Amino acid sequence: MAFVKDMLRMWAHSWKRFISIAMITLLGVAVLTGIYAGCRDAFRSTDRFFDAQGLHDVQVLSTAGLSNGDIAALRKVNGVAKVQAERSQEVTFDLDGRKSATMQEIGTDGIDQPYLQEGRMPKKAGEIAVTRKFIRDSGKRIGSRLTVTPESASSDTSDADNSGTDNSGTNEASGTDEAPSFPTKLTIVGVVLDPQNLSNPDGYSAMTSFRSTATTDYTFFAPSDGVTGTLCTSATLLVKGAAAESTFDESYENTVKQVTDRIDGTVKTDRQKARRQELLDAGNRKIADARAEADKKFADAQSQIDANRQQFNQQVDQIVSMQAGAAAAGAAANGANAGAAAAAGATTPQLDETTRETMRETIIAASPELTQAKQQLDQAQSQLNEQKASTEQTLKTKENELKTSIPQVRWYVQDRQSLGGFSALKSDLDSIQSLGNAFPIVFLLVAVMMSLTAMARMVEEDRSLIGTYVGLGYGRLAVASRYLLFALLACLIGGGLGLIAGFLGIPAFLLVVLQGMYVMPGLRLEYDWLYGSLGIALFVVGVLAATIYACVQEMRQTPASLLRPKAPRAGSRILLERIRPVWNRIGFLGKVTARNIFRFKSRLIMTVGGVAGCTALIVCGLAINDTVADLGIKQYRDIYQYDLMVVSDDSDASAMRTKVASDGRVTSSLDVRIESGDLAISGGGDGDSGKAGSSGSESIQLVAVPEKHLSDLGEMVTLQPVSSGMLGTSGVGKTGSLKLDDDGVIVAQSAASALGVKAGSKVRLTNGDGVRATAKVSAVNRNLIGSDVYVSETYYAKLFDSKDAKNTKNSKSSEDSEALTWNAMLVKLSGSDTSQTDYAESLEEDSSVMKAVSCAHMADSFKFDLMGAVVALIVALAGGLALVVLFTLANTNVSERVREMATLKVLGFFDREVHHYVNREMMILTVMGVILGLPLGRLVGGMLTMALNMPSLYFEVEVKPLSYVIAAVATMAFALLVQLFVNPVLDRIDPISSLKSVE
Repeated sequence: MAFVKDMLRMWAHSWKRFISIAMITLLGVAVLTGIYAGCRDAFRSTDRFFDAQGLHDVQVLSTAGLSNGDIAALRKVNGVAKVQAERSQEVTFDLDGRKSATMQEIGTDGIDQPYLQEGRMPKKAGEIAVTRKFIRDSGKRIGSRLTVTPESASSDTSDADNSGTDNSGTNEASGTDEAPSFPTKLTIVGVVLDPQNLSNPDGYSAMTSFRSTATTDYTFFAPSDGVTGTLCTSATLLVKGAAAESTFDESYENTVKQVTDRIDGTVKTDRQKARRQELLDAGNRKIADARAEADKKFADAQSQIDANRQQFNQQVDQIVSMQAGAAAAGAAANGANAGAAAAAGATTPQLDETTRETMRETIIAASPELTQAKQQLDQAQSQLNEQKASTEQTLKTKENELKTSIPQVRWYVQDRQSLGGFSALKSDLDSIQSLGNAFPIVFLLVAVMMSLTAMARMVEEDRSLIGTYVGLGYGRLAVASRYLLFALLACLIGGGLGLIAGFLGIPAFLLVVLQGMYVMPGLRLEYDWLYGSLGIALFVVGVLAATIYACVQEMRQTPASLLRPKAPRAGSRILLERIRPVWNRIGFLGKVTARNIFRFKSRLIMTVGGVAGCTALIVCGLAINDTVADLGIKQYRDIYQYDLMVVSDDSDASAMRTKVASDGRVTSSLDVRIESGDLAISGGGDGDSGKAGSSGSESIQLVAVPEKHLSDLGEMVTLQPVSSGMLGTSGVGKTGSLKLDDDGVIVAQSAASALGVKAGSKVRLTNGDGVRATAKVSAVNRNLIGSDVYVSETYYAKLFDSKDAKNTKNSKSSEDSEALTWNAMLVKLSGSDTSQTDYAESLEEDSSVMKAVSCAHMADSFKFDLMGAVVALIVALAGGLALVVLFTLANTNVSERVREMATLKVLGFFDREVHHYVNREMMILTVMGVILGLPLGRLVGGMLTMALNMPSLYFEVEVKPLSYVIAAVATMAFALLVQLFVNPVLDRIDPISSLKSVE
């Protein structure tokens, strides 16, 4: 019992060490669990929401729409739980200018169901539910009315009717399928959240400026009532067993991938062919119907002409008969036989055909009316013959052109990764979670170092007591348990408080920031018993290991040795003493300070190491902030030399270029072709994603450059080759040393880093039409935001078998150089940044422009708010750790030197002089730690590229000089703050009791 009481008294006396170990454990456990818990809570709540709303696992799109046969084929795929046919239509309306929206039918099979936030779901024709973004932008409310116009619907229909077959591939499915059509007079009855886009329109958004993939401004949800047309715009699928997996885990991706691979196999190929054949059959039927209708009209016209000609001939024949009879009668009257004359006059004379035809022509020529009538009949017949010949030629031409006019049908099989909102949320949380996995390691190392320092001093202070207990027969394990239980209790209390902060405080802070970026219904904080227990256990093991080491170091001696005071360290010269010119000029107290600092190497290492670690954490956090802050400026002002990128549909490319050129603001430009594609590691060189060796893919922007203007690319984009360095760093080559040629593609650094691609690698490229090809990477270009892949026109043709562009390299004519449709322009503009931004906005109002992006606007509007919040959190925790470390080291230093401080007081030192004597050593050690911690923080910050591996982003780590100053000043400020706590301890040292003999 006395042993226990003495142990409790010893614990109470060492309360400062107890608090230090508990605080270090608290901070470490909080960092270890807090960021993890915040991200996990967001992942879980989002996964529950997706499951509740039936967010599709797979979406199938087709360039020719999906027929009932396509839907039936998808239902038969093994592993598909449910298929929902989707009907949608793009519409436009006036809202401070021309805006676009997608009219989306609310599915009846429970897939992609909008989440009701206000009002009610639409049920009748003409009722719609809108997103909160539309409510905010338009100022409308529930009950407001809206009139929309189907985009290009009238022109498409008229073109299809006039051309017969030109647009049969889009608007005419198989003779009976019709494109979807929605009501145009709409009434808002509800406000909903689109499960495919969780961006918060009322808060601040992270990187939406470069992540947005929406083709329209808004989405309107309408019921099936009032929707016509049997052709589906897409099909959404749920996969068996996918709902049981977390949508953000690899197991979910593997489950879905099995189904997408099956669809990409025979189903996709067969249905593409079948669908195109349906379109060909529909076109042939239209041609046959047109021929039958034309034949009927021509037959009716020919019958009318024949009837008119018969009537005309009868009239002429009557005149011929009359003239022939009159001639016969006159001949008989001049003869002698009157009876013969009478007989001749009583009958019509018989004329041969030649004579009759001669008489007809004579009669017609003599009569202007008959001549005109004959000319009209001949002209009508001639026109009819020409129309018949022309129509037949047209129909034959249509038949010959039908196969080429209807393009190959292409399916696009996409999973949730293709949803811009989903991928943005996932990449944000993954990046923050990666930081949460990296920083606790530093906290653990510092915790072990400080625990070793504190517990070693605690054991050393009880040296004689330990010898007494061992001499009385107590086992070494029993004696060591005094300190092991002390450390264990401190870790458990600190760890418990750390769990509260880690599973409540930090997640609450992170989720407040996340909810400013995304809407996550049903979000709640959850405790993970396993992870929390393992988090505490990790620090318990580390601290107990340090305590065991300290106990073993002392208890290996005999009780007699332990009962005697520890022999003072043998005096020795320090290196500075050997530098006589310097040493001789140092004062007495300066020499004492130097000896104290360098003779006690363990204290030197622990203090400098602890301060350096904390300073490095602060520098690393500030490095993240500086890196993110400069991403937009570096990308849109340094790498992108152009001021404006304009993109159009292929059909509007010429009109777009004319529009931009006619505005008179362009100083130079480069026509390019931009397509949305995919980049993946090539599996064995054939581009098959199923091959071994494929390790993920990246969405890219494929930029094809005209062969004659390859050298102009360097004027629009800064081309700098990069190479991989040690620990995730990279080396940047000389500007302008990189050229685009016909031997390979230039891949952006952001995509290359994510996939591990380097110069000489083989990659699988997918272009905008979904065609895959294996390409060689000629170089990796410095690029921070977005994933651009540059390819020459000739190499593009080689990769994707563009027949019209095979010989563009040696072509002389301008016609040959237009093999690809240059649907985009990179433009340098005159004027200020504000005028350039306004010009880009005005261009987007033009019907020929799909997208206009101002680099000045992008550079100014780039934000990464979530990362900034986490950086603030990490810097605050690192500062707290620095404060605890300095407090622990300062108290340990004082406890080790109580007799020395008492001696100084006996010698006549005033309290302030004692403060200065002790604090000067701590400040010098702190400065040494800061000097070591600043470059160490830069080195650790340089490794962040490996941790922050995000889609379409490369973190080119940069630390501004101000950040170094802030880190140094903060650490020194913590050291000064600690002095305020230590000075009273120095004042309370009693020289008499402190100098009593320990024996």
